[in-house]
Amino acid sequence: MLDFLKAVIYGIIEGITEWLPISSTGHLILAEKFLPFEETGENFFNVFDVVIQLGAILAVVIVLWNTIWPFAFSPENRKKNGGSVIKKDTFILWVKMLISCVPAAVIGILFDDVFEKLFYNPLSIAIALIVFGIAFIVVETVNKGKEPKTKTVWDITFTSALLIGIFQVLAAIFPGTSRSGATIVGALIIGIARTAAAEYTFILAIPVMFGASLLKIVKYGLDFSGKELALLGIGCVVSFAVSMLVIRFLLSFIRKSDFKPFGWYRIGLGILVIVLFCAKVL
Repeated sequence: MLDFLKAVIYGIIEGITEWLPISSTGHLILAEKFLPFEETGENFFNVFDVVIQLGAILAVVIVLWNTIWPFAFSPENRKKNGGSVIKKDTFILWVKMLISCVPAAVIGILFDDVFEKLFYNPLSIAIALIVFGIAFIVVETVNKGKEPKTKTVWDITFTSALLIGIFQVLAAIFPGTSRSGATIVGALIIGIARTAAAEYTFILAIPVMFGASLLKIVKYGLDFSGKELALLGIGCVVSFAVSMLVIRFLLSFIRKSDFKPFGWYRIGLGILVIVLFCAKVL
């Protein structure tokens, strides 16, 4: 029963940290040091920590359905869309997202094993947490009082989409960076408004996280025991439920505040990880 309770805890961690820019992978890797599964296969956690993202993906699909669905089938929606069934702006948005996916996809496919061996450890995670925590604080301080050039996801250009994708590569290389953290910082640097940066990051997660889950399944296979399948199911359900709440919270939060609190949290957590690492607890 302990392993099922751990799956619930991991699902909660995933649902919170996937969308807040504080690194879901970093938190899950650290959690696994203290709460390892007891009766699972050798590589099970390597699959589990990615596959439970599918629950988080479903949550963002539901919350942002009207933004990402590219068709207007009902008469009312067609009327809003100028009589067309196809929502042109939405299709263009999907093309931009695919452009954003290319850099990380190429790097991930070619060098995933190398990065995992080099950087999937507590010290690398701590450094990434601190560096990007500082980046959030610096970027928000520099941007204070400035009018963003791009105010909605629809206004994001193809060039901006590619630049965001390049920033996303950092998360593919260094666990603890945070995929959402890297893309949001990149978006803020190139003049995209906070709400647009967050929305674009959430939508971009759909192809990115689905692709990452698929790659892990291809790499390690589908040879799971009944218990392992149950653990995956529990993790996905819990991450979905928690993600529904967290996505709505963050979209509401950033309309009134900035990302500095997350920067300070990252720095504090990074320092704590270094202390635990030096004390040989991690």
